[in-house]
Amino acid sequence: MPSKTVDVPGGPMSGLVASAVEYMIDAGQRSVLFLDVMRRRGDGYREHIAKTAPHVLQYAAELIVDGRKLDEPVNYALVRIIPPKGVVIDLARRPFIVVDPRAGHGPGIGGFKADSEIGVAMKAGHPCYFIGFLPDPMPGQTIERVARAEALFIERVISRHPEADGKPCVIGNCQAGWAVMILAALRPELFGPLIIAGAPLSYWAGVHGRYPMRYSGGLLGGSWLTALTSDLGGGKFDGAWLVQNFENQNPSNTLWTKQYNVYSKVDTEAERYLEFERWWGGHVNLNAEEIQFIVDELFIGNNLAAGKIEMSNGEKVDLRNIGSPIVVFCSEGDNVTPPQQALDWILDCYADVDDIRAYGQTIVYTVHQSVGHLGIFVSGGVAKKEHAEFSSNIDLIDVLPPGLYEATFDAKGEETANSELVVGQWVMRCEARTLDDIRAMGGNSPEDERRFAAAKRVSELNLAAYQKFVQPWIRTIVTPQMAETMRKLHPLRLQYEALSSHNPWMTAVKSAADEIEQNRKPVSKDNPFLSFQEQMSKQIVHMLDSWRDSSEALSEAIFLNVYGSPALQAVLGIDPQSEPSRRREMAAEHRAVLEKRIAELKSKIGEGGLREAAIRSLLYIGSARGMVDERSIEALRQVRRDYGAQRLTLPEFKSLVREQFFMLLLDEEGALAAIPKLLPDDGDQKRSAFAAIRAVLSASGDITGARASRLKRVADLFGVDVTQEPEKSNVAPFDPKAKAS
Repeated sequence: MPSKTVDVPGGPMSGLVASAVEYMIDAGQRSVLFLDVMRRRGDGYREHIAKTAPHVLQYAAELIVDGRKLDEPVNYALVRIIPPKGVVIDLARRPFIVVDPRAGHGPGIGGFKADSEIGVAMKAGHPCYFIGFLPDPMPGQTIERVARAEALFIERVISRHPEADGKPCVIGNCQAGWAVMILAALRPELFGPLIIAGAPLSYWAGVHGRYPMRYSGGLLGGSWLTALTSDLGGGKFDGAWLVQNFENQNPSNTLWTKQYNVYSKVDTEAERYLEFERWWGGHVNLNAEEIQFIVDELFIGNNLAAGKIEMSNGEKVDLRNIGSPIVVFCSEGDNVTPPQQALDWILDCYADVDDIRAYGQTIVYTVHQSVGHLGIFVSGGVAKKEHAEFSSNIDLIDVLPPGLYEATFDAKGEETANSELVVGQWVMRCEARTLDDIRAMGGNSPEDERRFAAAKRVSELNLAAYQKFVQPWIRTIVTPQMAETMRKLHPLRLQYEALSSHNPWMTAVKSAADEIEQNRKPVSKDNPFLSFQEQMSKQIVHMLDSWRDSSEALSEAIFLNVYGSPALQAVLGIDPQSEPSRRREMAAEHRAVLEKRIAELKSKIGEGGLREAAIRSLLYIGSARGMVDERSIEALRQVRRDYGAQRLTLPEFKSLVREQFFMLLLDEEGALAAIPKLLPDDGDQKRSAFAAIRAVLSASGDITGARASRLKRVADLFGVDVTQEPEKSNVAPFDPKAKAS
């Protein structure tokens, strides 16, 4: 569109005046259209909260279990996601269960878009289920009761898929992540791989100068304020306060950028904005007991990583009990759950990688460089890359030998070797890591640990004083009507209500917006006043960001100095010279079981046949590279698909891989020396098996260096000439989908 829309005689000034008039017309129209978007947002909010079961799932669903009808009722439900037209589900594949976070917002964020966690799992052929919740908790509902209900949900999913090739893969986002980890520690037999996205498992962890939300509990004097808020809510904690905490983390976005983005792109941005706001404004409540558990045990107490959370029956939650692979997804750009909070529980639970292996644990983590907290489970780009790759390669992760790995992703291109073996648009690798790789991300010093321990003790004292002297009085005067009125008057709710059609002034806005839509005159992109508008917006963002940075620096300084005071620590019973560590030693019972298992494995090194020899050889050669590539697993699958033989189930194959891995770990030389004894006399079988091994290893690239040397050694053990041209294999003794002989 040309910039001159009026005829003003004269020189250069006339062009500037024309641009000003054009911009003013556009700005006026955008202002009215923006207000109309706010009206629609308010109407959408009112419509959303009026529903019995509000959610933002983009998929049809079938109710499987209503948690309100259980013996111990909860406001949770299990639904089956009905695949959209064109999506084919393979019922033999393991089901996926997405557990949504109950952190102030309503359910559905895991299936918010077609490119979502649910969407990519179904695209990979997996049946999908969703665990969501209603806005209000059931009377007497606790975190422990919710965990028991979710265990029943998972049992129901397992019973519906008796032919599935593995236990369900469970995805826990944010708050649901630590809740799923607690349940998996208590009921490990229910779970296949866990995908934990943006979940604060070690809440004290972090680095100075970044993301100081972890200081909030100490700066507020502990969890007494949580108890007060619940009492003012008549026994319920308003989730809008949790949402307010998220808003406070990024004031430039809260106060300006989010609205400005709609105003400046009102012709194209409205629908996306309204879709997101429908979820963001769907606030839910928690029982007082639930939120108190969350704040005391996790946010201030940090007891999950330390193994100090105890259930009503006396059972302690020990994350080392989890028997399934754990995939942890975090981001450097996440100001709510930075990588340290997502990963440092590993440092608390294990001394080194050998300790991880001693518990038979497989942990895979990936660190995104920039996406924010919500982007981890909302961003379509993230879903199409990280979540899609995890969904497509979940069997790879399930059969990884125990240890610590980082998942990395390289774009598939023309130069990618054997690109036909890559399922999606990215090549996923799981590269071996050590605990030093996690420590290198930064973390707490002993001084920091003492500070947080002091804040925890202050919280306990303040909460006890509040419960004794103030709580009885508050509970006496607060009526259900008062509690409901305070919920309705929360600032976050008022901003939706005030600009809805319920406000008679907004009727005029709607009429004006309808007229403007018929006569819209958008400004040209090269208008100088539009450029000035953009510069002003950037200045406002910079000002708000500077204010946030200054506030955060002040908050951190106050926390570090107050709780770092040796005098305060001494009064609280904390030795100012101590070097606290939350890492636990291995229990005597587990050590006894481990020693028995070691003796058993050593005694079985010489047992087995061609299948065991091939797996052992493959693990020996592949370990030299310190990584597993999805192309190798796909090559392994294809070899088995092309040639018939007796098959192993996935759990049987996983057990076989682990046995052979531990045999190599315990006695590498003895395990290799035993390979010739496991091989058949038939030379063709040995050559074919060796060819299959080489095919799998070469799928991800040329076999060079240490791998080539190890391949030569295995060739000698098999009695074949490694320099001969590889022949096509007709034996694939290690396919994860083969049935047991």
